[in-house]
Amino acid sequence: MIDNINEIDFRKADLNLLPVFSALLKERSVTRAASRLYLGQPAVSAALVRLREMFKDELFVRTAKGMEPTARALELAEQLAPALEIIHREMFGAPRFDPATAERTFRLGMPDSIEVGLSPSLIECIQREAPGVRVAIRLAGHEQGAKLLDNKEMDLGISRFTNVASWHRQENLYREGYVCLFDGARLGIQAPIGMEDYLALPHLLMSFSGDFEGVVDEALARRKLRRRVLFSTTRFSALPFILKETDAIATLPASMARRCAKAFNLTLSPTPIEIETFTISMLWHARHDRDPGHIWLREAVKSIVQLQASPVVESPHQGPNARSRAEE
Repeated sequence: MIDNINEIDFRKADLNLLPVFSALLKERSVTRAASRLYLGQPAVSAALVRLREMFKDELFVRTAKGMEPTARALELAEQLAPALEIIHREMFGAPRFDPATAERTFRLGMPDSIEVGLSPSLIECIQREAPGVRVAIRLAGHEQGAKLLDNKEMDLGISRFTNVASWHRQENLYREGYVCLFDGARLGIQAPIGMEDYLALPHLLMSFSGDFEGVVDEALARRKLRRRVLFSTTRFSALPFILKETDAIATLPASMARRCAKAFNLTLSPTPIEIETFTISMLWHARHDRDPGHIWLREAVKSIVQLQASPVVESPHQGPNARSRAEE
């Protein structure tokens, strides 16, 4: 809030130094930064001295590759960039975004368990409202999301996210639960599956890290039980194909499992053990907060989610206050 700002503090600092800091960060060279700013090299060198005094850090160190930013400089860049972009946008005018005429590419990150449900409706929305917009989707798990945003490899993430920083923005969409998925006709088992059959069958596991254990195994361990994970993959979408041709079972996010059951004629069943639910949210960088195109994209995603109305699906053992986890 602006009430927390002490205007006297700003009188002690030359805010004109911040564009110099930004140019040095981009160019990693005093000479190139001076050219970018239409200033002389001595003026930029003098500004760098004052920046170092203001932030009490070397900020940029000369190396064989040029001026490398220090850890403090990189931290400042993350904190200051959103504020500078907002100031620039407000002072010099934000670009309009008219979906009907805009030509723009958005890069989204999400696991394929969300992609298979969101993409058809998102494509339909784009074709109807924004024919010049393109969307590229990449696999993004809960741990990679923040890094992809910071590296500008992703505009918007949709998943469960950890390692969220102060310069990231997050909005919850819905809570998700787990169910079992298997070929009931092949296995001769009907829903609901019991614990004996659940433990007797080999399991297929989706894991972003390629591990053979996940939240299911943690839940079983609390009851001193174990399952046998036969196969691990980094993609949910591979599992229904495998289930149709193997004697195995998988425990999946409910929204993905429902679509797989319908498309592949597989059997859904509540899990025979309590498994923690988790929250699916949108994650973006603060620099996109007031970007009209980004706002349109976020609203489109929210509208699709609301129409799909994907509530948490609980087993008989799950409670509404379970903690959040993402991998099976």
